[in-house]
Amino acid sequence: MAFITSRAPVLASMARAEPFTCAEDAWFWTMAALTARRDGARLGAGRGTVVRPCEPDDVVKVLDRLYRQRRIDLAHARILRIWGERGDQPSARIPQEAGDLRLWREAMERLDFPLRAKGIVAGPARGMDIGPAQGMDIGPARGMDPGPARGMTLPEEPASRGGAEILPFPGRTR
Repeated sequence: MAFITSRAPVLASMARAEPFTCAEDAWFWTMAALTARRDGARLGAGRGTVVRPCEPDDVVKVLDRLYRQRRIDLAHARILRIWGERGDQPSARIPQEAGDLRLWREAMERLDFPLRAKGIVAGPARGMDIGPAQGMDIGPARGMDPGPARGMTLPEEPASRGGAEILPFPGRTR
């Protein structure tokens, strides 16, 4: 009796997968893979020198979802395609590329969260708790109180002061 072998691709272990350092790296990798596919290359999971946690189509699906949610316009997608094929981002030093640079940065900023949430880009997604163990101090957001971050506690008050006095709200009294 002959053994029937599966024709399904053998995926590399996700434990060996190396996420991208930023959304730009993920986008340039995606565009290089899509360009190679368009030129006739056969792409497969785990065939590259570095195992990635996604396929190029996963990054495109994130972009498509952002477009359908109207978070990214066609102008953003056009700039991502043009500069992605070039393998470089628009330069801040060239005045003619200022508009492209603005759209590029907006698109990368909007791609960052979903790519991090899916584990395609390394690190926690912005807005998610990172906890004190990582020791990351990103500072307060513009116009926000620089009080303690969620999950962190303030140092205890010295016992000699006895704590702060709670005053009544200065409103109407009954």
